[in-house]
Amino acid sequence: MILKFLVLTLMTMALISCDKATSQDCANEPPGSLIVNVNVIDGSGSSAFSADVRVHDSLISEIGDLTPCRGEIVVDGGGHTLAPGFIDTHSHADSLIFEHPDALSAVSQGITTVIVGQDGDSLYPLTDFYSRLERTPATVNVASYAGHNTIREMVLGEDFRRAASTTEIRAMEELLAGEMDSGALGLASGLEYDPGIYSSTDEVLALAKVAAAAGGRYISHIRSEDRWFEAAIDEIILIGRETGMPVQISHFKLAMKRLWGSADDTLAKLDAARADGVQITADIYPYEYWQSTMMVMLPERDYTDREAIAEVLDQLAPPEGMWMTKFDPQPEYVGKTLTEIAALREIDTVSAFSQLAQEADLMRKETGERAEAIIGTSMTEADIGTLMSWPQTNICTDGGLTDLHPRGIGSFPRVLGRYVREQQLMTLETAVHKMTGLPAEHMGFTDRGLITAGAVADLVLFDPDTVIDRATPENPHRVSDGITAVWVGGELVFEDGATTDARPGKVIRRSNK
Repeated sequence: MILKFLVLTLMTMALISCDKATSQDCANEPPGSLIVNVNVIDGSGSSAFSADVRVHDSLISEIGDLTPCRGEIVVDGGGHTLAPGFIDTHSHADSLIFEHPDALSAVSQGITTVIVGQDGDSLYPLTDFYSRLERTPATVNVASYAGHNTIREMVLGEDFRRAASTTEIRAMEELLAGEMDSGALGLASGLEYDPGIYSSTDEVLALAKVAAAAGGRYISHIRSEDRWFEAAIDEIILIGRETGMPVQISHFKLAMKRLWGSADDTLAKLDAARADGVQITADIYPYEYWQSTMMVMLPERDYTDREAIAEVLDQLAPPEGMWMTKFDPQPEYVGKTLTEIAALREIDTVSAFSQLAQEADLMRKETGERAEAIIGTSMTEADIGTLMSWPQTNICTDGGLTDLHPRGIGSFPRVLGRYVREQQLMTLETAVHKMTGLPAEHMGFTDRGLITAGAVADLVLFDPDTVIDRATPENPHRVSDGITAVWVGGELVFEDGATTDARPGKVIRRSNK
């Protein structure tokens, strides 16, 4: 509602809730817009301050106590908070960005830039993906990593359950170099997934060095988030040390009972690595449950191993906290827990897990498409809060544009509402920094993430007193409350709970500045 009755042009000479002087002639041609009556949080972590923000030609041109220019659109912010547009450093929007160019699930939570090509999977070749995005833009800006799994599959094909040869690694290096030339941010790995799970550290390191030589960076769904977590952390630290480039842990979590409560020990290891010169960082989403496949919990990929499955259900995700979000063999199981499915089949939960995994695998082999997905409860809120509070952790979603996990539409408002306002885990300024300036730094962006003169005018207006997530596993597409308006490159893309017709999103290629 705010923009429907509070946005006026000075051509009408009327300003609502605005105590500004009469309009003046300015050098801005054509006129831009002026956002007034807002509390500015600039993304740097500094304290909020009252100011007006002028936007002209897609950039922030001035900040301060400003007089409207003749013909300029004036937006009264109603005393709400104006922040840089949020940057999602781990997004799966690339899977449906052309089907859903409005990217409602992203912009409705204040996200203006998504970083895709995650977990080792990217669209190939990136030059084609980028060209299509430039022909048919979305509401959001898009940057991408080059996926290790994508490149490995291209070289090894179906014969991927083994170490790569020297010749094959060289072929992967050539493919990656081409993707870096196309503007990839760096190399992304997903080392719990096929085919990356079969790669050696030497293989990943060789590719990481190619990304580093091109001025890129490394982001990773590390080799284990549960059983071999400590070794996986050691591996990414090694890659950071050997290459000298920034490395980031994706969707930071302690996803096993025996790890719960050890967040401080993990952070101490990362702090020690940083003190030793390793540029290691992380991103996180604010939920105790994840979304992936059943087989990711079985590193040996053996769904007949009852002992391994029993350990999964005891340590990684209890059957009552695991539910199907996709099951093509029997779609009626979607939304049901493993406990409920076991009851329907009149078997125990270990047998149910084994049967479902086998049925999904058989269908995958027939169709060539993944046939199942689950949400599993594996983390604790206390650990999430500790990991989130680390100064080098930024916020992400790990979500898609039509995600059945509420993280895809609710992550950023959830942090602002639950972790800032309700739990007071951190200040509002710190949280905004973790959504804007910090992720921009982690991704190597120099032109966005801050409200400063000359920065791209990606902006979000929100009410800190009401912002909150509303999506749940039962209703995963509910838009959050409290996000008033969102601009990308100075163009309004979201207001009143809905997207506009504007599609100003840009492709962001790697910068070596």
